[in-house]
Amino acid sequence: MSHTTIPQTGAPGATPAPGAPLAIVSLRGVSKVYGSDQTRVVALGNVDVDFLQGQFTAIMGPSGSGKSTMLHVLAGLDTATSGSIEIEGTDLTRLSDDELTRVRRDRIGFVFQSFNLVPTLDARANILLPLRLAGRRPDQAWFDQVVSALGLSDRLTHRPAELSGGQQQRVAVARALVMHPAVIVADEPTGNLDSRASADVLTLLRTAVDQLGQSVIMVTHDQASAAAADRVLVVRDGHVVADLDHPDAHTLMEAGR
Repeated sequence: MSHTTIPQTGAPGATPAPGAPLAIVSLRGVSKVYGSDQTRVVALGNVDVDFLQGQFTAIMGPSGSGKSTMLHVLAGLDTATSGSIEIEGTDLTRLSDDELTRVRRDRIGFVFQSFNLVPTLDARANILLPLRLAGRRPDQAWFDQVVSALGLSDRLTHRPAELSGGQQQRVAVARALVMHPAVIVADEPTGNLDSRASADVLTLLRTAVDQLGQSVIMVTHDQASAAAADRVLVVRDGHVVADLDHPDAHTLMEAGR
């Protein structure tokens, strides 16, 4: 099949058109290479892409395509071999380890398959834990808005063992949101869940974008999950081969072949 040609969503140093969404994350010439000589593997090959503010973007592709590598690199969990990665105009590739740690803590919210809640803390304390570790006082209005949007207002004094799996998911998403991050990254957040629980997670991420104005980047191999996003990047062999705007199920099926 022929793939959709990826349009450039912004050139380096380009000024966005008036009223156009801003790029919250930008990758320029990003490559990630593992090994050398006969063992050399190019996980990402010279990738140029912008992720826009207030948008839910899914990165889709088969196992080994480079989609998770892209997410890990743009979130500062792995280092690029070459190129630049900017979050809110800060180039992660130029930061010291301590500076990068602070950016990950303060400006990036993480949602993974496992909830990683502290069992001895109630929901409120689990949600506020990142702020506590950063030595920051919570913005009470924002906290109230997050827990209300995620339906947690009457569960804040419950510990994880007293919450359902869906409620624990909500606490994990609220914890990612409470820092008011520049971007939320979600790595296969529905990978181990049944269809109902998967739908709940996707609804939470949509709520983060639609009601709370956040920006979400999610890696998934699942076409149904990708369909919840505003935009879908299809990755193969370390390259973005399609950039799809609100694709329907048929378009995603064709792109996934």
